[in-house]
Amino acid sequence: FKTYIVSGGGLDFMRVFAERAYGIPPEQVIGSYGDTAYSVGDDGVPAITKTKPLVFLDDKEGKPVNIMRIIGKRPIFAAGNSDGDFAMLQWTTSGDGARMGILIHHTDAEREWAYDRESHIGQLAEGLDKGPGMGWLIVDMKDDWDRIWSSVR
Repeated sequence: FKTYIVSGGGLDFMRVFAERAYGIPPEQVIGSYGDTAYSVGDDGVPAITKTKPLVFLDDKEGKPVNIMRIIGKRPIFAAGNSDGDFAMLQWTTSGDGARMGILIHHTDAEREWAYDRESHIGQLAEGLDKGPGMGWLIVDMKDDWDRIWSSVR
């Protein structure tokens, strides 16, 4: 298996820390990106510079598009934590053969930031409503997290 991070966050920002923090090398990070240009300065040193801050937003319907653009095939497993991941999970789990989709429901404000249907960020409503009918596993942080991590320890 090859693991990728697929985020709406900035590609250049995430690539800086993904390998050290998660063990995911920069070439396996997919995210939002801007336009760049190659140039050689007066000092003869080549550089790549940003020319436009946002060309592609890797969120919602953009996630499966960018996955196909970068990886070139449909994943067999995807996990997410907001409705911004809905299209990615839908696309992943609608393929042929064994597939798995997981949504992490952030319900534990003590150990993590809790957000839900009415949150101003990280909203999760469509996934909660439609995900179970699509065969997705909904993991509730407050109720399920101890059980998940205790089996790993």
